[in-house]
Amino acid sequence: MHGKKVVAIIPARFASTRFPGKPLVDLGGKSMIQRTYEQVKAVGGFDRIVIATDDQRIFDASVSFGAEVMMTAETHLTGTDRCAEVLSRLGETVDYVVNIQGDEPFIDPEQLKEVAAGFSSGAPILTLIKKITDVETLFNTNTPKVISDEEGHALYFSRQTIPFLRGVQPSEWLGKHTFFKHIGLYAYRADILPGLSALKPTSLELAESLEQLRWIQNGIRIKAIETQFETIGIDSPEDLEKIQKMGLI
Repeated sequence: MHGKKVVAIIPARFASTRFPGKPLVDLGGKSMIQRTYEQVKAVGGFDRIVIATDDQRIFDASVSFGAEVMMTAETHLTGTDRCAEVLSRLGETVDYVVNIQGDEPFIDPEQLKEVAAGFSSGAPILTLIKKITDVETLFNTNTPKVISDEEGHALYFSRQTIPFLRGVQPSEWLGKHTFFKHIGLYAYRADILPGLSALKPTSLELAESLEQLRWIQNGIRIKAIETQFETIGIDSPEDLEKIQKMGLI
């Protein structure tokens, strides 16, 4: 992967507040975690792909479809913390760690390649953003928005619609400005990951419930790469119904 040693880690928790047991839900004959794993595997170029969980059921399911899986501490609050534990236990030198959420069974392998293309920049953290094209997404507080500087570094993430367009009716916002949503895929430079995990939650993170604000508030730059590919995350049982109606599974 662009001359770098890269490990993909898929954090997967059983206890989700909005959708308990989500990684093991059946999607057309395969579990969500298996579909996510297969999408990551389809990229090629990862030195290792590791599923990181704190639940025996997810561990056993992962073993059954042939994945490398590690049992990690139940005390981790974020996927980043889980990734940091896996990295500390790998016992080998790695350049980048890519964190793919275990509830992204439709992640496009091309998106992983887009992130990998950013490794040459040496950025401490890389992530993906996508242009918003519909009003529902623009004002959906479950979809984080992002604004970036001229060099593509994220300035701020918010569940609110940012920036606010003064003097413009909300129904006209999409026609007056280009807005971006955040796609929660991260790559961390391996040398900074332990430090990220050691940071305490910050006021902005606690306000918005967005982990990446902790890094920004601590002065760590996040390079935001624009993707053309749509991804469909599954955050609730309602999302699963939508996907079934769309005929994706």
